Amino acid sequence: MPEGLGGRPPREADHGLGDRPAAETGVLRPHAEEEYAGELARLAELDERPRPPGWRLSPWAVSTYLLGGELPDGTVIGPKYVGSRRLIEVAVATLATDRALLLLGVPGTAKTWVAEHLAAAVSGDSTLLVQGTAGTSEESVRYGWNYARLLAEGPSERALVESPLMRAMRLGSVARIEELTRMPSDVQDTLITVLSEKTLPVPELGTEVRARRGFTVIATANDRDRGVNELSSALRRRFNTVVLPLPDSVDDEVDIVARRVGQIGAALELPEAPAGLEEIRRVVTVFRELRSGLTGDGRTKLKSPGATLGTAEAISVITSGLALAAHFGDGVLRAADVAGGIVGAVVQDPATDRVVWQEYLETVVRERPEWQDFYRACREVS
Repeated sequence: MPEGLGGRPPREADHGLGDRPAAETGVLRPHAEEEYAGELARLAELDERPRPPGWRLSPWAVSTYLLGGELPDGTVIGPKYVGSRRLIEVAVATLATDRALLLLGVPGTAKTWVAEHLAAAVSGDSTLLVQGTAGTSEESVRYGWNYARLLAEGPSERALVESPLMRAMRLGSVARIEELTRMPSDVQDTLITVLSEKTLPVPELGTEVRARRGFTVIATANDRDRGVNELSSALRRRFNTVVLPLPDSVDDEVDIVARRVGQIGAALELPEAPAGLEEIRRVVTVFRELRSGLTGDGRTKLKSPGATLGTAEAISVITSGLALAAHFGDGVLRAADVAGGIVGAVVQDPATDRVVWQEYLETVVRERPEWQDFYRACREVS
């Protein structure tokens, strides 16, 4: 086994920092297994159900961690995902088989968020991540070399640099691959042997890495990237695909945005999100109407902009608005604080999106008496 590749890399948690709040460590965004270490530990302590080999929790406990619930001792587990219970159960059950999991959906459906929390709950480590881009190389997925050692010693175990995927195989952990369809097709197909044979050959050393129990892969892909680098049929067969939808209702989406903004705002020491629930609801309503091409009452058809108007964009707009309110206002989120962000999110293409936005502003927003402050604020920045 290559030297230094059989153990877990040093992490803040190894130095006693993992259980401390983000504000205490100075970390802006802790990993899921650090931020929710208390919940994960309590679940593990009370979890009496069967656990698949290599898992920290049972499938039931993993689902409870993601969806929230109350434990027998009264401990309340906060929800990490608001949506269909059955979808999460299917995703968790997939990880308990020999198939990999592909989370598919439009932008803003929490694919990355769900993947991170699944990895944290199953293997206690969400950091074994390969980020897919047009420039992702085969070495990023399989392994690379320390070229100084390679030149000095030739191919050797000491010169081998393992990828997150290889490390996950050695440790029996979950490997995450973000934006799988952004990766070139030939790079994608390097996963076929790993997913089918559970081995990663290293021909330069005449050896191979065999996956330990608990190893699996969670990949995400964007619905809007279809046709960019489609998965081959051979690779797609190795995945069980779960499609994550946009939130069913305005209330669900408002709840998701408020929860996430509250977490981000706490790390940034911004005003609490509940002080601006009215503005959150307005931003969510605008995004839902524009992306569906129909007003909430179903009476007016609308043109949709080319921009992505998902939950993630709503979170970004509200977080920016809270920063404005905190530093340049009275700390209360108002229409003027979100107007600039919402116009910037909608109008990505000045030639076409601006026309769509102006039409929506004049035919929908202007006609809502309770939205007049929002209308004036948007007109001012538009």
